[in-house]
Amino acid sequence: MGFTISEKILRDKAQSEEKNVVAGDFILAKVDKCLANDITAPIAIEVFKEVIQGTERGVFDPEKIILTPDHFTPNKDVDSANQCKILREFAHKFKIVHYFEQGRVGIEHCLIPEQGLVVPGDLFIGADSHTCTYGALGAFSTGVGSTDLGVAMATQLCWFKIPHTIKFIYSGKLNNWVSGKDLILYTIGKIGVDGATYKAMEFSGEVINTLSMANRLTMCNMAIEAGGKNGIIEPDRITENYLKQRNIKTYKNYVNDADAEYEDDIEIDCKEIEPQVAFPHLPENTKPISEVDAKKIEIDQVVIGSCTNGRLEDLEITAKILKDKKIHSKVRCIIIPGTQQIYLDAMEKGFIRTFLESGAIVSTPTCGPCLGGHMGILGDGEKALSTTNRNFLGRMGHINSEIYLSNPAVAAASAIKGYITSPEYFKNK
Repeated sequence: MGFTISEKILRDKAQSEEKNVVAGDFILAKVDKCLANDITAPIAIEVFKEVIQGTERGVFDPEKIILTPDHFTPNKDVDSANQCKILREFAHKFKIVHYFEQGRVGIEHCLIPEQGLVVPGDLFIGADSHTCTYGALGAFSTGVGSTDLGVAMATQLCWFKIPHTIKFIYSGKLNNWVSGKDLILYTIGKIGVDGATYKAMEFSGEVINTLSMANRLTMCNMAIEAGGKNGIIEPDRITENYLKQRNIKTYKNYVNDADAEYEDDIEIDCKEIEPQVAFPHLPENTKPISEVDAKKIEIDQVVIGSCTNGRLEDLEITAKILKDKKIHSKVRCIIIPGTQQIYLDAMEKGFIRTFLESGAIVSTPTCGPCLGGHMGILGDGEKALSTTNRNFLGRMGHINSEIYLSNPAVAAASAIKGYITSPEYFKNK
């Protein structure tokens, strides 16, 4: 019997007496990296202190703990400032190498790959549900609770149930303006928000083979929105080029066995996929843009950024549409580069000037509006179109507000028109 990538990584990381485990078995495994942010780290730190109480122990490896104060930062109030203070003091006390203070921080799931802190074959855990993003690089990466993370920071150990794998095979050719965001929204619409509960979602096929790393990261980022334990893509030349650009040479590529067993194979013909819009209040409530355009759904706010769509490629598409145009007078358009480096690159390419001249707001990297934290809270009855990953009831503000999800092209086009519309209108303008 053969094994999938996800099974192989977990089997290799399992304790020595557990090497013969298969999907469905529980294991205790050694993790390679631990990640937490300004919301989840303070709880993990308290658990960590309980584990090491009465000893002189520290973290298992100060180079393998990553702390990113990115959710309520720049600090929006006293409480958020105190949360970040806990991270800062812990990082200094235990000599955490990868602690990213404001001015150096980025949205964690944009920052970690950019900094070369995750590689193929890693077992990576983070106290944030969208840690599944790093499967785009061929790592087994998943979100855990703060308690599990606190224990792992001290012991390097975490428990897992090895997930069964669902293989998604994307064939055909992408239509205009269709991106990884549309592929994953379409997939979630097809299987539902619980369609891959505690399963490894493996993305494959001819379309994935040519998909950019930015789009792969977007797809794996939203595996959790289908209930997935992790999202993962088999490493290939695109992966290797991405790592080479970061001068990363040491890693282990895992590939599927020819006779690997999957719980299901789901084939998706991409020629049928248009840009997608997820309606309130679940990511599975998706509709093709051709159905949405005619509805003329007016919006009050557009958010372009987040750990899902805050990369340079996303900003380039946004700038292409906004160039020499104006944001609709009734729309607040907030654009958030995912990291400081992305911000700098966007500035050098002239994207930031384009955004500002169009009437958009450009923010320092922050998760802010995605979770209803700050930098874009919705009021009673307001509607937002966002490139973020969740549109749950009350997610971005008032419980009577509504959130629609899309790719950056649809979001930018809609910011100009004042209602949710297709970017096709702006193709030759």
